[in-house]
Amino acid sequence: MKLNVKAFSLACALTWGLGVFSLAWWIILFDGSTHEIPFLGRIYRGFNISPAGSIIGLIWALADGAIGGAIFGWLYNCFVDKCCQT
Repeated sequence: MKLNVKAFSLACALTWGLGVFSLAWWIILFDGSTHEIPFLGRIYRGFNISPAGSIIGLIWALADGAIGGAIFGWLYNCFVDKCCQT
């Protein structure tokens, strides 16, 4: 069974983007806005624990999730085609 690469890419982008955004707001709610640079801030330029930083992280994570999901879906379809040729 092949994956729909566009749909899988969109699902990965939304999952990762909303996950990063939710995590940032979870920390803001319990610890306050610290403007500290977390580990993801070293990867996603501009991301920190603040309301503006959570939006920047959301944008980076949407792009990252979409690209990662597209690559994974494409590779999965390539392997399924080669493995399941009967």
